[in-house]
Amino acid sequence: MAWNMQDYPDSLKNFDELERKKIIDIANALLDSGYSEERAIPIATSEGKDWYKNASDKEKKEFENEDNPSKNDTHDTESANPDLLDEDVVVKYDDERDEWTVKSVKAERAAGTYQYKNEAVERAKEIAENKNSNVVTYTKDGKKE
Repeated sequence: MAWNMQDYPDSLKNFDELERKKIIDIANALLDSGYSEERAIPIATSEGKDWYKNASDKEKKEFENEDNPSKNDTHDTESANPDLLDEDVVVKYDDERDEWTVKSVKAERAAGTYQYKNEAVERAKEIAENKNSNVVTYTKDGKKE
C-alpha cells in the first residue's frame, strides 16, 4: 500500500513535514521496487532521516516545492537497484581523505564519512540492520577483520 501526506504509517507522525514527505517518497519507491511494507518503512525512515540531516537548504527548498507524494505515483524502477539494499555494509579507512567511510558493496557513493572508526561502525550497523545485511570492517592498513 502506497502512502501520501494524509495517509501514512503512525511511525512517521512525529517527523517534520518535509522529512516525512521525503520518507514517504522513498518508501513508495521501495514498494514499487517490490519491497514489503515491513522492509520499506525502516529503510525509508533511515534514508529519509539521513537526507534531511545532510541536504543543503537549496535541496530542501527544491524538494519542498515538488508535488507531495501520491498513492498513484509511479517510480523509475528500471534505474533503481533494489539488490543494492541487500548488500553488506563496509567500513574502510580512506588514506587520501584521512577518514573512515561507510559504503554498501556495489554502491557508487559512500553512505557517510567519519573521523573515528567507532562512529563509522555504529552507522554501518544501523544501515545493515535496516537492510538485513552484515557489516564488514577493515583495519586502518586495509586488512579485513
